[in-house]
Amino acid sequence: MKSGRSPLGIGVVGTGALSLRGTLPHLAEEDVRGSVRVVAVCDPVIARASAVAEQYEIPAAYPTIEEMLADPAIDAVTISSPIGLHFDHVSAALTAGKHVHVNKTMCTALDEANRLIDMARKRSLALIASPGEILRPQLDAIRKLVNSGAIGELSWALCGGSFGGYHERDEQERTDAPGGTSINPAWYFRKPGGGPMYDITSYSLHQLTSVLGPALRVSALSGIAVKKRWFEGRSVPTEADDNTVLLLDFGGARFVVVHGTAAGAVSEQFGATVYYGTRGTLDGVLLNGDPIDFVGREATTDRPVTDWDAQMRVLPHVTGAHQSIPESHVFEDVMQMVDEVTTGRTSRVTPEQARHVIEIIEVGYAAAASGRTHDLTTSFELP
Repeated sequence: MKSGRSPLGIGVVGTGALSLRGTLPHLAEEDVRGSVRVVAVCDPVIARASAVAEQYEIPAAYPTIEEMLADPAIDAVTISSPIGLHFDHVSAALTAGKHVHVNKTMCTALDEANRLIDMARKRSLALIASPGEILRPQLDAIRKLVNSGAIGELSWALCGGSFGGYHERDEQERTDAPGGTSINPAWYFRKPGGGPMYDITSYSLHQLTSVLGPALRVSALSGIAVKKRWFEGRSVPTEADDNTVLLLDFGGARFVVVHGTAAGAVSEQFGATVYYGTRGTLDGVLLNGDPIDFVGREATTDRPVTDWDAQMRVLPHVTGAHQSIPESHVFEDVMQMVDEVTTGRTSRVTPEQARHVIEIIEVGYAAAASGRTHDLTTSFELP
């Protein structure tokens, strides 16, 4: 639990599209200033970091995380750097004695996840990894419906996500960033950390495991479907697999097909799982086509169930102005870290669940390469 200075001083690692669109606007709102204050940002594009600091009246901007972590005003960090850098950035922050929130995924390999969890535990530091899907009451309700037999015996399920052209064409922040430098999305297509499995399907895997718990085995096929991407008229080669399909075994003949692909969607509800049972179907928050009930549903009914931002209104910190700012789920995860540090209350968003999702992805790629089914070794406890 934090003692001494209040509010919690936080450093933002990375001033890319996610930070500009969501993290910084949320943390600038008046209602959080008593509990958390952004005291520094860092980005190797220092012109953008400096412009962001000036825009949000943040005291300091640094070109490296090492310089930022040396700032005594920082108690914690939120990490929005490319996924392939997450392990290095999280481990540097933990080594410096800082509490950490890290955007998805926490890292890219099971060994890395084990090391980060061990570091945080030994130093008694908070480690919160997005996406904190387990917080959503929609998933509590879905788990109860599946377990109670509302769709009969669960036969199989289907979930996942795809790139489409989102990062090249649909993120306004990339071509309209502070400091006059575009934000190149090339890392989304490179190793390590590139590809839709780490970037988008991670949401589906956190939702899925929040309902069914840990998976046991995985088989897979994987490859590259779109060989070249384009950003601002320049080609971006695809180096990381962008077309992956997993088959997960949850025991009891419960199988789930999971895709992280170049195109396509299972459900109009982002990241949602479609559960097929012997007496019905659950498609996200729709049971046989009708909306299910869940705690806080009344806050979402003015928008269609396909509105991701509206579905986040049920999260505990997403109130008032935060309901109209994008990426409110990321803000919620940051506030889970703040609460854990300031109150000592352990969050339901555990690094162990994040580790299990990372293992599914890593072992899935290994299964695709070997042509064999691989066992999973990690687990976590559902609350």
